[in-house]
Amino acid sequence: MDHVGWLILLGFAVGAYGTLIGAGGGFVLMPLMLLLYPNEPPEVLTAISLVVVFFNAASGSAAYARMGRIDFRAGLLFAAAGIPGAVAGAFCTEIIPRRAFDVTFGVLMIAAALALLLSRTVIESTAASHQAGHTADPAGTAAQRAPYNARLGAGISFGIGYLSSLLGIGGGIMHVPLLVRVLKFPVHVATATSHFILAILALTATVVHAADGTLAHGLWRTTFLSIGVVAGAQVGAALSNRVHGTWILRGLGLALAIVGARLLLAVWGH
Repeated sequence: MDHVGWLILLGFAVGAYGTLIGAGGGFVLMPLMLLLYPNEPPEVLTAISLVVVFFNAASGSAAYARMGRIDFRAGLLFAAAGIPGAVAGAFCTEIIPRRAFDVTFGVLMIAAALALLLSRTVIESTAASHQAGHTADPAGTAAQRAPYNARLGAGISFGIGYLSSLLGIGGGIMHVPLLVRVLKFPVHVATATSHFILAILALTATVVHAADGTLAHGLWRTTFLSIGVVAGAQVGAALSNRVHGTWILRGLGLALAIVGARLLLAVWGH
């Protein structure tokens, strides 16, 4: 799996899908790496994933910024609240045994999938937010965002910063549903703003892993995955114009269920 071509192709797929749903792609890349590299320490795989998430999120954010979808004020506020959590999560990864890490990751994936696929409230609120975001502007720009609770958003972002850095997934799988359901963001604004937040939080955790030397162990894989993810992110941002918001979250839920179940089955098999 360390072949250059496969790494670039995997990065492209992760970048395209991750940007489409505003999740940064780490939720797909991290469980795949856990399956492909069963003997690697969690902190090495987390470091690789977070670098890839950063490049994906930065590339996707540039595309979303051109579309006017990012709420920069909310994004900067939530990112600032999430940075302390991201730093703490990066340090905590090294103390978790690999088997416990895999089980925790798999359970989280399935729980998030069930919340998205089985809760009619989430889907209905998403559809309503998506429609509101497109009433005045078909592109769903940040100007269509309703007022939100800044303190609640900051508190949520702190927790997501910790968990996303700990698990190497970027946090978009949690941020997007919460921005939509709790803070009432239109879904396309939520995916774009989430991507902007992810870029900042993933960079923060990456700096921590680079400083402690963890990242050096996965530098080869990181480089070629990042090349693919930057190109894929542009494709995902372009496709987001053509995909209805409700189906974005349904697709996210299905993907989470598949990777979570596969990861738990691998742990059970050992």
